[in-house]
Amino acid sequence: MADAAQAARKAHTPYDRSIIEGPIGPAVWKLAWPTMLQNVVAGLQGVVDHILVGNLIGYTANAAIGISWQIFLVVIVFMASLFTGQAVLVARFAGQGETDKVNRTVYQAFLTAVAMFVLLMAPFGYFAAPHLLDLVNPAPEVKAQALPFLRINFVFSIGMMLFFMLSSALRAAGDAKTPLRLGVMMTVLNLVLNLILIPRFGTTGSAMGTVTSSGIVSAVALYLFFKGKLVVRFSRHMDFRPDWVVIRSLFRFGLPTGVQGIAMNMAGVMLLRFIGGLEHSAAAQAAFAIGYTELFSLITWTSVGLMGAAATVAGQNLGASHPERAIQGVHVASRIGLWVAAAVGLAFVIAPHFLLRLFGATEAEVARVGEQLLQYLAVSGFFITVALTYTGGLQGTGDTRSPLYITLASQIFVPIGMCLTIESMRPLLATDIWLAIVLGHFTRAALTVLRFRQGRWRHIKVEIEGARA
Repeated sequence: MADAAQAARKAHTPYDRSIIEGPIGPAVWKLAWPTMLQNVVAGLQGVVDHILVGNLIGYTANAAIGISWQIFLVVIVFMASLFTGQAVLVARFAGQGETDKVNRTVYQAFLTAVAMFVLLMAPFGYFAAPHLLDLVNPAPEVKAQALPFLRINFVFSIGMMLFFMLSSALRAAGDAKTPLRLGVMMTVLNLVLNLILIPRFGTTGSAMGTVTSSGIVSAVALYLFFKGKLVVRFSRHMDFRPDWVVIRSLFRFGLPTGVQGIAMNMAGVMLLRFIGGLEHSAAAQAAFAIGYTELFSLITWTSVGLMGAAATVAGQNLGASHPERAIQGVHVASRIGLWVAAAVGLAFVIAPHFLLRLFGATEAEVARVGEQLLQYLAVSGFFITVALTYTGGLQGTGDTRSPLYITLASQIFVPIGMCLTIESMRPLLATDIWLAIVLGHFTRAALTVLRFRQGRWRHIKVEIEGARA
């Protein structure tokens, strides 16, 4: 009887059955391309910001935005851990055809995200911003432009958080096209606002455009959820009280990813501190902001999209009792990522001067260090795309602790340990830092693939029984 009831649920499920049935390649691509395109389009907004401030204000503005985003990410990734826990639960329940559990999970994640932002993130970010900036040792002219940018993003980033949360829920449920449409809307609106605001307000105008556009689009997304026409639905009759069984499950799977994100971005902050100690620190920080934060993101944006696709395919197929299909899906996503890394890396090698000039990086020292960095990143791209897609496979099945331990080893112990060791023997060079980044990415890829192939994720249980209806 139980098997018959489960079969009946699956037969009437609103979720895309091609994820757990039929050819695996098209299923992965159907999930991956909208998210990859969304991430590229969204990332272009940051590229345009850097191009505008670089040409209108100068490379110190590029450095200001670059270090501010690195710091902002350290804090927001903890909040985003909630979204990873949500994605694990949603993918598993969608694979099982459990519609009520999917909707209840996402609604509780929404309520928790709002509460955490109001009570923790906004007040902490505003008052801690000056001290957080001091951690990366910025030049005075860089800090002056970074502080208002960082404070605005902390205090008014609720729209951005909700957009990421709701988009993550839809993708985990198999709908990658709605987040794409919303993401394009947000990017276009942001670009229009930034073209108006940056010439007048500088880096502050960039922050104003970002928080305004994300706030508008997240409001549209919430309207669609309550309208009841998406694969995940909210109802006005849902209880506003916290459902602690669901919330505990969200954090059980999400917190390791939050700690992982904090560790990874703290490593980025520490690298910025090393860069801040170089002879031409402002130029090096600007080159890092352009080369690593923006141009290298052509690889990481698409790889994060593939990571989401791998997580959804792995989670839903494990929920549908198809673990071998989950493995196949992760392999397919990884191969797509390697092709993207090869194409972008070739551009880094062939046309570094052209890419840097787009950002107004014509000052001799910025151009020299930036070109040097791109040569290293052309190699590093292959490692990071493999690491991210296999991380998606682990996280989608519920193994969110292994990527945390791997991150601590590969993103902190290897690169930071290498820089500290060299610094104790002689002054650091920019090439020392770039090589440390490549070795960290290589270590992360190797350990992640090894852990996934061990297959212990097959036995992870995901449930919220006892949750209030």
